[in-house]
Amino acid sequence: MTTIILLGPPGAGKGTQAKRIAERLGIPAISTGAIFRTNMSEGTELGKQAALYIDRGEFVPDSVTNPMVKARLAAPDAQKGFLLDGYPRTLDQAHVLRDMLADLGITLNLVLEIEVDEDEVVTRMLKRAEEQHRTDDTEPVMRHRLEVYREQTMPMATYYADQDLLEVVDGSGTIDEVSERIFAVLDALPTCERKQG
Repeated sequence: MTTIILLGPPGAGKGTQAKRIAERLGIPAISTGAIFRTNMSEGTELGKQAALYIDRGEFVPDSVTNPMVKARLAAPDAQKGFLLDGYPRTLDQAHVLRDMLADLGITLNLVLEIEVDEDEVVTRMLKRAEEQHRTDDTEPVMRHRLEVYREQTMPMATYYADQDLLEVVDGSGTIDEVSERIFAVLDALPTCERKQG
């Protein structure tokens, strides 16, 4: 069973790399966004609660997010492993996830952080905003999102580094170049070697 958490600032290309990792390892890529959408479209109680916050443009609180994530990790397709993208976002969530995995009898194998220069991320995001005609994605907004990410996620990276789980990958260059660096890390994981071999 291969279990991975993917970290990285907005615009680091996490979504793209998450798909590639999931395909390579034959495990689902689980993003909190997808979990929210599924619960909302299925009209679950938690989905209804999440919708109230999302409709107001607010963060969905842990009291709603955590149980959704736990239910998703217990789903049949996650029995061989999973990749978590966008969760945990904070140290509190990391502690909850630790207890969740213990309850499910699952061990975390790897926390992969895609590191990208802030100016490069802003350039990428401005380009994407232009292509998708997203006028609300201005440079000050983006820099603020990166600041929030740093404040929330840096302590989490340290938390996982202390457990010898953190691997940092350079996220600059082409999508393929970044994938190659990630795959090199995955190939060095004993659990991943077993899956492939």
